[in-house]
Amino acid sequence: MGVFSWIVMGLVAGALAKWLLPGSAPGGMFITVLIGVAGSLLGGFLGTRLGIGDVTGLNLLSLGLSVGGALVLLAGYRGLKR
Repeated sequence: MGVFSWIVMGLVAGALAKWLLPGSAPGGMFITVLIGVAGSLLGGFLGTRLGIGDVTGLNLLSLGLSVGGALVLLAGYRGLKR
């Protein structure tokens, strides 16, 4: 995926993760994008290691892996900020 695709996927994954994990979230939109992009990387890594698949483009499997990774990172980020 290109840089623009990673940013778009990160924005979508970060926004969905924030929506699925309600509550006060530290950081603004920039932090959301960073968590989403890092979640895409984490989801792709874990998906590849577990044999599920990887983040290859803008499709449902990639989005699911990205959102899952973003949820893990967002929960960890919230835990650290407390």
